[in-house]
Amino acid sequence: IAIIAAGFTPAEADRLRRAMAGFRRPGTIEKFRAKLIEGMIARGYEADFAERCFRQIEGFGEYGFPESHAASFALLAYASAWMKCHYPAAFAAALLNSQPMGFYAPAQIVGDARAHGVEVRPIDVNASDWDCTLEESPAGPALRLGLRQVRGLSAADAAKLVAARGTGYATLRDPPARAGISFAALATLARADACRSLGLDRRRALWDIRLLRAPPPPLFAYAGADFGANAPPPDAPAEDAADLPAMTIGEEVLQDYAVFDLSLKRHPLALLRPRLAAADFVAAAKLAILPAASRARAAGLVLVRQRPGTASGVIFATLEDETGIVNLIVWPKVFARHRRAVLESRLLGVSGRLQRQGPVLHLIAGRLEDLSGLLVELASPAGAPSRPLAAISDALPDGRNFR
Repeated sequence: IAIIAAGFTPAEADRLRRAMAGFRRPGTIEKFRAKLIEGMIARGYEADFAERCFRQIEGFGEYGFPESHAASFALLAYASAWMKCHYPAAFAAALLNSQPMGFYAPAQIVGDARAHGVEVRPIDVNASDWDCTLEESPAGPALRLGLRQVRGLSAADAAKLVAARGTGYATLRDPPARAGISFAALATLARADACRSLGLDRRRALWDIRLLRAPPPPLFAYAGADFGANAPPPDAPAEDAADLPAMTIGEEVLQDYAVFDLSLKRHPLALLRPRLAAADFVAAAKLAILPAASRARAAGLVLVRQRPGTASGVIFATLEDETGIVNLIVWPKVFARHRRAVLESRLLGVSGRLQRQGPVLHLIAGRLEDLSGLLVELASPAGAPSRPLAAISDALPDGRNFR
């Protein structure tokens, strides 16, 4: 109508389209009224018809756009719910293979899949493809995490590893020799604890890779020997095996988060729960059974922070602990008092009041505190000084995605 019947230029028609989509800003379409009606009359249309056309456009702008949006979203939500109900492993794999994709972090997707009975298997040099895949198990399809989850591993190195795998790698020497991947890529896989099928835990694998990368023996010890590019001479004197201390579960969990943003071993807050319970922090699952308007304290990893343009400065955050999630509302005045904790915390503690609307529960924040320092202690053996295995800033999601 705008271009053909009223003589709008393409740019003017596009501005009208945008005004129709701006259903939250009433009155915007009114700016186009005179031009649309006068343009139609000039091209032979009756004034009454032109007026009715404008009223239809105006009505669509206030109702039609959100209606069409709601219809399409309803279809998408129904299809997603059906897939999640009947094929939860495939649904989780598809979400992980589509990352990054907004609100849902890999840890959330994997945690939800496990809560609904899906077996999730770790990344492994002999089992994982680039994408997350499904494997047979007695209880139904199991989800195998893919190499794409490993931070720092390129798709090219992953493709080489998978293409040369054949019936499997037997030792750490095989991936560099057969697949041609670098020792740096192999070390990245070791840090991801992906060498368990080779009989090596994370620490032992990293130690053995260091030995593989060691320089050849002294200059004349093996004169004339062909050492090759990726391995020391087969008769090189072996270095005494080091008695490596076992990593604590806290070290393992933090390293998992540092490398692929989740852990199948434990949730960080499960390890911290005794400390948190002593400070009266309640787990998310227990919050759900408290009466509305109760005062409560909760703590969790910050997954998402949102500040919608239509929320008048209110911040909505999602916290996660080992039992579930906590939906947090931070009013502007509270945010002003606790700005740094809200914006910078990886582990956030909240004191506030519960608000219940049907099955939906929110915690209205009154006081917030940065508890991220507790995460550092997970990487320290009992009784030792706090010593992070990896920088906490890299180890856990920061949730710093305002929308």
